[in-house]
Amino acid sequence: MGFSSSSRRSRIASVLQLCLCMLLCRVQGGSSHEQHLEEGMNTLIAPSCSARDSLDKDFHPNCWDQPTKTSTAKREPSSYELYIVYLGEVKHDHPDHVVASHHDMLTTLLGSKEESIASVAYNYKHGFSGFAAMLTPEQAKQLAEVPEVISVEKNKIHTTATTRSWDFLGLNYQMTGTSSGLLKGSNYGEDVIIGVVDTGIWPESRSFSDEGYGPIPSRWKGKCQLGPDWGSNNCTRKIIGARFYTAGVLDKHLKADTLSPRDRNGHGTHCASTAAGSIVEAASFNGLAEGVARGGAPRARIAVYKSGWGSGSFSTASVLAAIDDAIHDGVDVLSLSIGGRGQVAFGALHAVQKGITVVYAAGNDGPRPQTVGNISPWVITVAASKVDRSFPTVITLGNKQQIVGQSLYYQAKNSSGSSFAGLLVGQGCTADTLNGTDVRGIILFCLPLPDDARTPVSTFEYASQYVRNGGGSGLIFAQYTTDLLTVTASVACQGIACVLVDLDTGEKIIKYVGAASSPVAKIEPAHTVTGKEIPEAKVASFSSRGPSRDYADIIKPDIAAPGANILAAVGDSYVMYSGTSMAAPHVAGIVALLKALHQDWSPAAIKSAIITTARVTDKRGMPILAEGLPRKTADPFDYGSGNINPTGAADPGLVYDIDPRDYNKFFGCTIVRRTNVSCDATMLPAYHLNLPSIAVSELRRPVTVWRTVTNVGEADSVYHAEVQSPAGVMMEVEPTVLVFNTTDRVHSFKVKLAPMWRLQGDYTFGSITWRKDQKTVRIPVAARMTIQDFYADVA
Repeated sequence: MGFSSSSRRSRIASVLQLCLCMLLCRVQGGSSHEQHLEEGMNTLIAPSCSARDSLDKDFHPNCWDQPTKTSTAKREPSSYELYIVYLGEVKHDHPDHVVASHHDMLTTLLGSKEESIASVAYNYKHGFSGFAAMLTPEQAKQLAEVPEVISVEKNKIHTTATTRSWDFLGLNYQMTGTSSGLLKGSNYGEDVIIGVVDTGIWPESRSFSDEGYGPIPSRWKGKCQLGPDWGSNNCTRKIIGARFYTAGVLDKHLKADTLSPRDRNGHGTHCASTAAGSIVEAASFNGLAEGVARGGAPRARIAVYKSGWGSGSFSTASVLAAIDDAIHDGVDVLSLSIGGRGQVAFGALHAVQKGITVVYAAGNDGPRPQTVGNISPWVITVAASKVDRSFPTVITLGNKQQIVGQSLYYQAKNSSGSSFAGLLVGQGCTADTLNGTDVRGIILFCLPLPDDARTPVSTFEYASQYVRNGGGSGLIFAQYTTDLLTVTASVACQGIACVLVDLDTGEKIIKYVGAASSPVAKIEPAHTVTGKEIPEAKVASFSSRGPSRDYADIIKPDIAAPGANILAAVGDSYVMYSGTSMAAPHVAGIVALLKALHQDWSPAAIKSAIITTARVTDKRGMPILAEGLPRKTADPFDYGSGNINPTGAADPGLVYDIDPRDYNKFFGCTIVRRTNVSCDATMLPAYHLNLPSIAVSELRRPVTVWRTVTNVGEADSVYHAEVQSPAGVMMEVEPTVLVFNTTDRVHSFKVKLAPMWRLQGDYTFGSITWRKDQKTVRIPVAARMTIQDFYADVA
């Protein structure tokens, strides 16, 4: 929800005049946010709801049940909601002055400085200017009319969207030769600072050991915020900063957590260790996936910004506060494994303009199209792919036939081993079909009904819980190809064997049960298989897909990275999680390595290097597939430019760089949807940004798009264009040869796209590749021929 207006209302004219006057004659007062943070847990455990000396206080939901010292009437919680007010660039030299200007504006609106201070949850004052405040809808509407205000948006709630994966990506720290070049060349990301905006961190994990680390980089300006279960000793030379944010989070989520940077969920710890975990030998999940656990940049430093609470609930206001502080603190990379459609986009934009590369998860709503989140062109949006590892689990039937499924089933060390148990078929395995069926001591086999509209996850969770509660021995679950493996290690499967099999394998089990008088089966523990025998990268079925519903002229996601069955730290153990939340920190770790190797590269250059060197085929030359209904060859709306290739990104040859000021044109015209903000008549569509991709969503007539590349490789280089046109589109590149030398490092080229027919069509895909010997610099192209606007393609 947002507020905007194209005209000034006469009834608030006097308010606006006074506001402008107050902005010119700024009233200063209060202490800094940094001083307040050092108050730590005392502020949060016993928050004061009255006006305080601090201009920037932590929010507690119960505050709005109590009057301020100067209030004559009680605030009604139901009439106040948290709104985010965005004011653009910081226009003052000191953060205190920025905060004072916020309170001047609110004082004019609310009637007193005390009311202003009591209303504010966060002041954004480092990377950008704005605030989050408790307001009535009418107050928010009035505030949106103030000339200095760019946007007023209601706070929203977001949700959370390793041993083999790094070896799979060619970053094996134990190997010598070219495959280890990026790791060694970047010194394992030493002293690069990765900010992780998530559910906190578990500092005692072996993955965050600071043994052998030198002093904290002198440029670091962050804080170690204390809490009831977080002391100053929990910040180390590895975890160099820790903050937490509570504004806008429901009280039930706060009560399920602790008011400190400590991670009680596990998600944040998993992500942080994936991005920058120290090297831990012999890590495994109960003996499965055993190997060396480490982050992509194992020598990088970690800064923690806990914004997620309970089961993983984030508020926009808190995430923006975390980004603002991260800009101030001096992080190099920001990793955000949260879902959303861009409400925090302006915070990420300011971070990028300060030289910070921002990495987001694409979301877990696949394989449905148009579900991708975090679609701003200045961030790297990451899809999830699989690695070459599986966990085969042998099922032996009573006729000695062996069937191989997949699971994370393990047996306790004192277990007597596997034995045969009765086998019962449960058609559909719904509450109606099971209907009190006795499963005590038996293995339940579930075969979905043809007309079952439920997702496999929900069916599996119900069936596994039913077996566990009923004293069953195990569950064999037949399903179409999807990515359910990590649910076989869920709480519902603890103590029983849960195994996934394909539908055709399930038919073999049905035939056996039909022919046997007393069908039985035995399930062996899973074991780990990696390498050449396992199919390589596939886009995971849960990974959200493009095109973007909001900005169709930008290809999203940007890249795919390992996100299925990723082993990383959770508490003191190592656990496998799946999700684009796991893919994003893989990219963040790689970004840290690139940042250490190429310290002068901009965020756009780093993003370009990652995108233009991605792989669209596996090591055998087979195309990367996308899991779904049905499985298919992946396209840019599945994986962006392809699966990430860290070694290639270290030496991309050419990069598509962007002056970060160019984003302002796109941002002002497209993202801030105020009716009184109009684009210049000469403003070009988003596909004219110098992105390492091209998307034309409304191709009705010939379109010309320019791109500029900068040579970051050998000075004297000649690149030749290779054009693969999208089906139904004529695409030409001019010139077709680019010659670089010590004086000519930058060249532009134009791309002409023309529809071959007059057609209300769908997207087709192609690519433009610049080749020099074996080096290739490839960008994806997507185009859709159309005839008219707003055409519903549902027939």
